[in-house]
Amino acid sequence: MDVFHQILAPTGSMWTTILLALVPLAALLFMLAVLRMTAWLATIIAGIVTIAIAVWGWHAPFGGSLKSYFYGGLQGAWTIDWITFWGLVIFNTLVLTGDFDRFKTWMVNQATVDVRIQTLMLAWAFGALLEGLVGFGYPWAVVVPILVGLGIVDLEAIRVAALANNAPVSYGALGSPVLALAAVTGLPLLGLSASIGDMVAVLALLPPFVLIYLVSGWDGLVEAWPLAIVGSLSYIIGQWPVAHYLGPYLPDLSGALVSFWVLFLFVKVWKPKNIRAFGGKIISEPQARAEAAQASQSTVQASQASVQASRSSGVESRTVSSSQQNRGSDGSLSAGGAFRAWLPYIILIIVVVLWTGPWSHLPGRYAHKWSVSAISSVTNKPLSSTFNFNPLSGGTSILASWILIVLFLHPSMETLKKVFARTFKQMWGALLVAFFIFAIAYIFVYAGMANSLAFGFSKVGWPFVILAPILGWIGVALSGSNTSTNAMFGPIQAVTGKLLGLPVLLTPTLNSLGAEVGKPIAPQTASVGVSTSRFVRSEGEVIRHNMAWTLIVLGYLILIGLLFYFVFPKEMSL
Repeated sequence: MDVFHQILAPTGSMWTTILLALVPLAALLFMLAVLRMTAWLATIIAGIVTIAIAVWGWHAPFGGSLKSYFYGGLQGAWTIDWITFWGLVIFNTLVLTGDFDRFKTWMVNQATVDVRIQTLMLAWAFGALLEGLVGFGYPWAVVVPILVGLGIVDLEAIRVAALANNAPVSYGALGSPVLALAAVTGLPLLGLSASIGDMVAVLALLPPFVLIYLVSGWDGLVEAWPLAIVGSLSYIIGQWPVAHYLGPYLPDLSGALVSFWVLFLFVKVWKPKNIRAFGGKIISEPQARAEAAQASQSTVQASQASVQASRSSGVESRTVSSSQQNRGSDGSLSAGGAFRAWLPYIILIIVVVLWTGPWSHLPGRYAHKWSVSAISSVTNKPLSSTFNFNPLSGGTSILASWILIVLFLHPSMETLKKVFARTFKQMWGALLVAFFIFAIAYIFVYAGMANSLAFGFSKVGWPFVILAPILGWIGVALSGSNTSTNAMFGPIQAVTGKLLGLPVLLTPTLNSLGAEVGKPIAPQTASVGVSTSRFVRSEGEVIRHNMAWTLIVLGYLILIGLLFYFVFPKEMSL
């Protein structure tokens, strides 16, 4: 059987070819953003449209198209679902045993009473930890009621949580967006992790300053700017080496934990001149102590609200009751309780590092590949749609971590049943989306539609460096997912950059970071994020409130992209 040769302009006109190639993407985004159709159904319909256009528009063989579609779906399920499922199982296990509430309360008790310190330790550091472990809008849902309990107005609390969540998104849900980008572009996983880490390091310099300004005004920022510097640099110190040398699974967790502890130690030796509440109001020490006591009570209520909202399965948890264990009379954790609260995260980090680091051969063991090939219309060389089944992949390391955590926590069988029931109910739609969005991406590449679009975009010239993050921003704003955005636009970005002679990692990296900064205006993310506030089903108001700062951060990202293109191109090369 002859190998399929892709056609660059099957309509005879490059412009009509580009418009035809955009139909599946436009249809998907229309169903998600305008019709507000559930994501798994929209991706199924968009897949049918994509196959039809591939076969009748680009003359791709029907059998090869179906194989490519199926292999893409399997790759999405194995690359993304296998990781995110076990990551959420870990999270739900901690919630239903009460250990997550214990850990959260311990963090709140360390954050002092100054709103600027609270914001950096909880929205910035703790939020990044949640993003790294779970993603899917959960950092908003958990952090927002805590911030409201600490006195931040709810709409502002949502914006603070959303903007604090910007930098960690590319490594969210244990690195799923980077894993997706590597899978659909064929670029080395560690190379992409490193290039994204470089840009995230520069991007992360800005948000702590913005967060302090939002909760305390200009006077509060001028007074506390060292906190912003320490908050950003400590996150970078924790995130950057892990992204460079260990891969995409743990940068958020390491960055979050290092940032939290460095801030914790820093405020022991330096604090702003005045104690400020939300809005920049200066408060006295006695008033601060009284508000701290009130915040402690609000934390318990916020904990109940966040657990209830994130518990879409409706099962009952014993979070509040079990969280009283290992506490002192003032509600603080004992040394043993603090150790128990931290140990699951320590287990996760150790297992994943040992399992997936450059020294480990486990992820590549017993790999089996199924693929279908075509001849590229751009390079005239073979390209393959491949499902690479490696049973000891990174997702299996998350499973191993969960088993050890269960052995340590000793949850009952009834609790474990609730964990899986809850996880499946929360994730079944997302599990389907990963399968079908990767299937679309694979058929898009196999048929040559991605090459046709990339060839058209390449006519823009080097200013495509400016357009690349905007495409990522638009993609996530409409789809709600960095992972989906990387799957949809990653191949186009990679081929366009290659045609333009840009550093090979630059445009895919900008796509992922563009998706990062668009998350505060993504309807799907907002719908989860507001679930613990009074803005349930009022996502539009939240998105409008977030828009201006999101555009500012997007402008900052465009400048970062130009910096790497003109000054540090080697950092974006293999």
